[in-house]
Amino acid sequence: MSRTKTPPPPASTLVLLVRHGQTPTTGKLLPGRAPGLHLAEAGVEQARRAAERIAALPKVDAIYASPLERARETAAPIGVALGMKVQIDKGLLECEFGDWTGAELKALMKLPEWGTVQRAPSTFRFPNGESFTEMQTRMVSAIDRLRAKHPGGVVVMVSHADPIKAAVAHAMGTHIDLFQRIVIGTCSISAVAYGHGAPIVLTVNSTGGSLADLRPS
Repeated sequence: MSRTKTPPPPASTLVLLVRHGQTPTTGKLLPGRAPGLHLAEAGVEQARRAAERIAALPKVDAIYASPLERARETAAPIGVALGMKVQIDKGLLECEFGDWTGAELKALMKLPEWGTVQRAPSTFRFPNGESFTEMQTRMVSAIDRLRAKHPGGVVVMVSHADPIKAAVAHAMGTHIDLFQRIVIGTCSISAVAYGHGAPIVLTVNSTGGSLADLRPS
């Protein structure tokens, strides 16, 4: 009597989360979703290097980017290197900082609310903006929706520091109140494999070296 073979589980989908490159206000202001912020010269060079690293992969199935200029300008050289069109997705947008948009970070750090932002972000909503929990839900939902279009593939998603930190925390099973402990530098690449089980975080805040060996062990 022959036995029916159990089919192998589907291959994991590899998601590369790329933060946009450096801008003239990086580390100084909270630009949020305000339009008109472009990459600095250093950011352009960072984006070029990130594109080289990603282009060295055997295959990439799709490139998505936040609509903001700094994300699109970071995604553009990746698209050129791969000969692929960059698709824009609003789910990858920066957090909506509301009334804090454009404020100087050194001024925000003096506010009593800043301690809540750092130590208990799940309880905080930006005035007339998003809560961190809403941001995380939006970002994770976008990742799930986009990766579902490319099962078993490799998908590049260019976004922003806080949404990527929140997505990495979610993939790790880490509470959002601890997500500020994760560092996501400009043009860094974080990789998560999504398969039939829990997500597997393969690298976080990678800024150099080969990506070819990124796979679940």
